[in-house]
Amino acid sequence: MRKFSKKGKAYAAAATVALVAASGGAAYAYWTTTGNGSGTAANSAGGGTVTLHATFAAGLAPGNSTSVAYTADNASNTDTVVGALTATVSTSDPTHCLASWFTVTASTSTSPVAHNSTGTSVGSGTLTFLNDAASQDSCKSATVTVTVGSL
Repeated sequence: MRKFSKKGKAYAAAATVALVAASGGAAYAYWTTTGNGSGTAANSAGGGTVTLHATFAAGLAPGNSTSVAYTADNASNTDTVVGALTATVSTSDPTHCLASWFTVTASTSTSPVAHNSTGTSVGSGTLTFLNDAASQDSCKSATVTVTVGSL
């Protein structure tokens, strides 16, 4: 076998590189084409339902009022909005301590409630124990409940 000179080795290396480049270039040949496609995924079903709370001070007496704070808990993984609030009053003795002796208001604007949050303020109002000509002794120590809902 014949030995290559330095110059011959350089030519052989250059030829090898050229051969690899030429054959590698063939590997990058391609066809042009057109295409289209799409993908789909369903959105969340929504924020679900928030839990609303009404909080007010104890010890209400005839002719007095107290502030009511309305808050919301959102256990879902989606932010949501609480709209207009509605509030009603009931008592632990509805036959003798009449709900009609009380009024409650609920004012709110569109209130955002972040996902996985508790105690977000969504409104306020006033609970009033009205004076009545009849004895309201039956309301002494009665429990007053404010039920709040959202439209």
